[in-house]
Order: sequence, then C-alpha cells, then structure tokens
Amino acid sequence: MFLPLLVIVMVLVRSTSKGPALYWSARVGRHNQLFSMPKFRSMHVGTPAVATHLLPDPAAHLTPIGSFLRKSSLDELPQLWNILAGDMSFVGPRPALFNQTDLIELRTRLGVHELVPGLTGWAQVNGRDELPIPDKVALDAEYLRMQSTWFDLKIMWMTAQKVLRRDGVTH
Repeated sequence: MFLPLLVIVMVLVRSTSKGPALYWSARVGRHNQLFSMPKFRSMHVGTPAVATHLLPDPAAHLTPIGSFLRKSSLDELPQLWNILAGDMSFVGPRPALFNQTDLIELRTRLGVHELVPGLTGWAQVNGRDELPIPDKVALDAEYLRMQSTWFDLKIMWMTAQKVLRRDGVTH
C-alpha cells in the first residue's frame, strides 16, 4: 500500500542530494539490544551521528527536502520494515540512538527498556523534539504503566493529528 509513496520519496531524496536514499542508524531496542533502523535521509552525508538537537546548527545539515520530510514524518516510513521484522511496533518509546547513554540508562532504571520501541509513542504526542530527556522518559514510563490496545489507538489518533498539523517538530 505504501510502496508508491516510498518510491516517490526515494526518488526525491536521491534527486535533491548526493548519497543513498536511506540512512541506517544503530538504535537501541527491547532489552537494550541494538538493531539497524532505516530512515529516508534528511541530512547531508557526513553529518555526525548524534541527536539532532546536539548539532550546533541542525538546519545547516538538512538536505533541500529534509525539513519537509521531517515535518511530514515521511522520513520515518522505512521503519515499517522494522515493524515487519519485529524490531519495532507501531506504538512504544522511540528507539534511542546507540550513543544516547543518558536516555538509555534512565529508561533501563525505570523498566522502559522492556518495551518494544515504536514508530510513535506517548512522549511523541506530548512534546516530541521539545521534551528534555527526563520528561520524555517519565512519559515512556507512564506508557509502560498504562499500556493497552485502547491507549495505543489513542496515541495513533493523536499522532495522525500532530503529523497533519506538523506539531512539535523543531528541525
């Protein structure tokens, strides 16, 4: 169903910047196990592998369509592969970068590392890029306690609304 959109985005990424269409990053999954997660590349090749908010000038690293991909969340579409492979689910805490030790340690302390990471999550619909790590992990722990099918459906509904409004994206 998403194949035509995936192909269109892939062509746009390749035609607007040098390098591969997909960017693969090492992410922390359930039980703190590493897995490879693809995203459509929104940053120039050679950008440091750190959380975007740690870059001195994130906008300087964006490709010509990078900002659009991030604001529309189209850069996340290749992660459907991780859902099919069982590395991720639709809803859960967003997978941390391998080098976000403060986030990983805090999640482990609160038991959040037991969850399968998600394409979207409770923290994403309550602040996304704008949340400090302790607040993000507190929301992840709240999700762990409140987890249910209905809660997941609520989060997916809220995600759709936020994506359509492009709400909560800072880069």
